[in-house]
Amino acid sequence: MESKRTKESLVINTDQVMINDLNNYNTLFGGVLMKKLDNNATLSARRHARVKECVTASTDSIDFLHPIHQTDSVCVESFVSYTGNKSMEIFCKVIAEDMITGERRMAATAFLTFVALDENKKAIKVPNVIPETEEEKFLYQSGEERAERRHGRREHSRQLTEIIGLEKPWEKGEDLYV
Repeated sequence: MESKRTKESLVINTDQVMINDLNNYNTLFGGVLMKKLDNNATLSARRHARVKECVTASTDSIDFLHPIHQTDSVCVESFVSYTGNKSMEIFCKVIAEDMITGERRMAATAFLTFVALDENKKAIKVPNVIPETEEEKFLYQSGEERAERRHGRREHSRQLTEIIGLEKPWEKGEDLYV
């Protein structure tokens, strides 16, 4: 399988902030931004793997750095920053631009992991990535460490699911309103 340059998976999407996207602080709802990140990252993963379907395996982190206001545009850039055998780490950066002053600021960064699926919904091998810019090389070189943390977190989640209950809280017989 041929390796691909990082920029081949680059997806850029700029949008305005609408009033119904705002929370009670008049800034962009975190959930609205999360949806934008997932949409962009999905396209980057599909572009890299050249498949019909990619699924989100995890949202590793979203760091909200600066609020996004209604007077801002919000630009999401995403690309495959690191690959495993069957997984792709997608790096997303969010740049807010004040449409009045032109000031640009890094509003958020995020890492999401995707798996490419074949027509039978089975995970398939994905191409390696070739980083070229300083930013891409930094993300690639630190990718293995993030992948190890993801595996540790996933194992912890598996252990947790073995001990947490699925009972309905109201049927436990305990007083929930103590």
